[in-house]
Amino acid sequence: MIENFHAVIPAGGSGTRLWPLSRRDRPKFLHDVLGIGSTLLQATWTRAARLADPSHTWVVTGEAHVEAVSAQLPALREDRIVAEPSPKDSAAAIGLAAMLISDADPDAVIGSFSADHSITNEGEFVAVVEQAAAAAASTGDIVTIGITPTYPATAYGYIKTGALLGIPGAPTARRAAEFVEKPDAVTARTYAYSGGYRWNAGMFIMRATALLELIRQEAPALHGGLRRIADAAGSDRWSEVMAREWPLLEKKAIDYVVAEPAAAAGRVIVVPGDFGWDDVGDFDSVAKLRQPVPGERTAVSVVGEADVIDVSSRGVVVSETGRAVALVGVHDVVVVDTDDVVLVTSRTHAQQVKQAVAEAEARGRDDLL
Repeated sequence: MIENFHAVIPAGGSGTRLWPLSRRDRPKFLHDVLGIGSTLLQATWTRAARLADPSHTWVVTGEAHVEAVSAQLPALREDRIVAEPSPKDSAAAIGLAAMLISDADPDAVIGSFSADHSITNEGEFVAVVEQAAAAAASTGDIVTIGITPTYPATAYGYIKTGALLGIPGAPTARRAAEFVEKPDAVTARTYAYSGGYRWNAGMFIMRATALLELIRQEAPALHGGLRRIADAAGSDRWSEVMAREWPLLEKKAIDYVVAEPAAAAGRVIVVPGDFGWDDVGDFDSVAKLRQPVPGERTAVSVVGEADVIDVSSRGVVVSETGRAVALVGVHDVVVVDTDDVVLVTSRTHAQQVKQAVAEAEARGRDDLL
């Protein structure tokens, strides 16, 4: 456990690239997407429990998901769930949690960890967050974790790193020189192999008061709305104030409101991390994380209870039905079998699954969303 540390778990997003497994009423963080015996949300909670006590762990999620979140996380206190009436992106979600935390503990350091990511080396993850918390507490700057690139990804943003800072308790901390948007393939190769860039995993560790001051400076209207909501916490006015103020809040990511302006002002620190991180952004990620064990008879990975008949095939099958799935002579295939939709695609086209969701919506098939 880290002293004065509070974990904030934003649990939002629809995960359209993982459709039809991920739906509006049951998004990807509520699923055991990787077949590991726990949902992505539960795995995130388990990691957070190594950093903060349950009384210091908060989940921000949509009103429609509160019941499912509570059922999956029995140790989560009811007063530590922040229910969003509508999606407003990460600045509002994390900002409100930070304000509620700061009101109760002005010395709090908070860490924001998405509910739908995968981390394979939890011990290294904890060690990196401990460094980040030390840097945040001693400097008052915003600290982010920069993932060491393992390939030239075009689906992630990057962080350009500067010189080592020599911070006690955070020996690998460097100044973050710049946040860079998702690059094209040529630029991504330059970044990935230069040694000077890290993937932006969207993990931020900072004093709650420092975050709130940056929001006040960069987005005063957002800060004012959050302040009015937080002032009603614990009172019978909460629902009324939330219903009035939340729809008026700006819908912006914390990267744009806080991280990028702070980096431009020289107030962002990056701690490099190499702990097997993946955002589980599509079924190609699922296939990569579920690679068959060397020596197994099949080259098809299975998530769920499907009975796969495999003839000279490679890929991944994700099933919620338990039906038999026969694959003959197909390589890098993705099959997702749910009660009302069967998706067939390839790993190379996994990012385009969201286009199928858009087409279903255009056809008025809200029952499939």
